[in-house]
Amino acid sequence: MASSVSVLLLLCMAAVAAAQLSPTFYDTSCPNALSTIKSAVTAAVNKENRMGASLLRLHFHDCFVQGCDASVLLDSGGEQGALPNAGSLRGFDVIANIKAQVEAVCKQTVSCADILAVAARDSVVALGGPSWTVPLGRRDSTSGSASLANSDLPPPFFNLSELIGAFDNKGFSVTDMVALSGAHTIGQAQCKNFRDHIYNDTNINQGFASSLKANCPRPTGSGDGNLAPLDTTTPYVFDNAYYTNLLNQKGLLHSDQELFNGGSTDNTVRNFASNSAAFSSAFAAAMVKMGNLSPLTGSQGQIRLVCSKAN
Repeated sequence: MASSVSVLLLLCMAAVAAAQLSPTFYDTSCPNALSTIKSAVTAAVNKENRMGASLLRLHFHDCFVQGCDASVLLDSGGEQGALPNAGSLRGFDVIANIKAQVEAVCKQTVSCADILAVAARDSVVALGGPSWTVPLGRRDSTSGSASLANSDLPPPFFNLSELIGAFDNKGFSVTDMVALSGAHTIGQAQCKNFRDHIYNDTNINQGFASSLKANCPRPTGSGDGNLAPLDTTTPYVFDNAYYTNLLNQKGLLHSDQELFNGGSTDNTVRNFASNSAAFSSAFAAAMVKMGNLSPLTGSQGQIRLVCSKAN
């Protein structure tokens, strides 16, 4: 009896160990993995500075659906056609290129999920933002879920309580949620996602709203895909200007301005607006937490040879 209990304990300990990610996961199996990813990301962002935001968003949209398993990269997984992703997710070609470079260095060793996690960090760094240590060892799923993408990714019309709930469902604190929203210090949004905010909401700087209307006509279907920067102050620099904009009622999305609208997150926004170090620290910590969302490890999933399809 005692021996069987000890065997069971050992098995449990092994399962826990297998489920834990490690920053040194590729140190022996693929020592050049991280430098290969970093140089490719830096080149892509230098070529098109918007790409940094796109790669960061890919990681977020991956992790919130089934966990960080690269399911969002699957052509046949259904997630790319889901409402929050269709016509707006981008950067697939960059990830494919990075994967090809990594495969050339280490055959079928580094997962697409890990590439997404590292590329997100390197994108933020390339645009002047904070760095963090990325735990590694994720494996790739063989299927995706359009229904989970539709239900789990918070849309731009959410109010504060809905945002708090969506992030709480994934284990994030309110501070984590406000910090992760700071990713909107880079990137752009489509007119269809901020039209209601600039025409119908009252908690918006009227001059700011007017400046957006020329490129985003009121009628639905007219200019839906026209873009505006989420942070008009420094659209291609990862800084804390997003929060300063919120203080001035210049959040582009309804969900952005909800963070500073007389609610429970007002003081956190003020703190991040006045203290860039506090934001950087909170953002980095929240990104590590996000990268730990339900990863496949050990013998789960697979290491895809090509990120867009299962082996």
